[in-house]
Amino acid sequence: MTYLGLGLLFVAVAVAVLVVAWWTVRPPRRWWLATAVTVVALVVLTVVFDSVMIAADLFRFDEAALTGLRLGLAPVEDLAWPVAAGLGLPALVALRAGRSSSTASTASAGPATSANQITAAEATGRDA
Repeated sequence: MTYLGLGLLFVAVAVAVLVVAWWTVRPPRRWWLATAVTVVALVVLTVVFDSVMIAADLFRFDEAALTGLRLGLAPVEDLAWPVAAGLGLPALVALRAGRSSSTASTASAGPATSANQITAAEATGRDA
């Protein structure tokens, strides 16, 4: 398997989780903006630090398993990991917050229920 194939597999799983979060939780525009800024920041940092580490000869890639496209010294295949993390992890948090919000709304009233609703509202960017 190539680096691209493996990376696309992880990105596909992250996108699937993102679609489920979009479908079930309906995150607000602010959440999408924060997620996009996170992905861009992770990609930029990955390009910078991968380039530094490759230039320092800290690690090498099997050139036969690469497409040959690079940003700086970083192969584009290595950008799949920050993209998958930047999309998948916020989606998982939104799903978890959405689930605890729906669970909290059906639970009996009390301090724990109130705390769960606040956490869910903060994570999804919605008012409780």
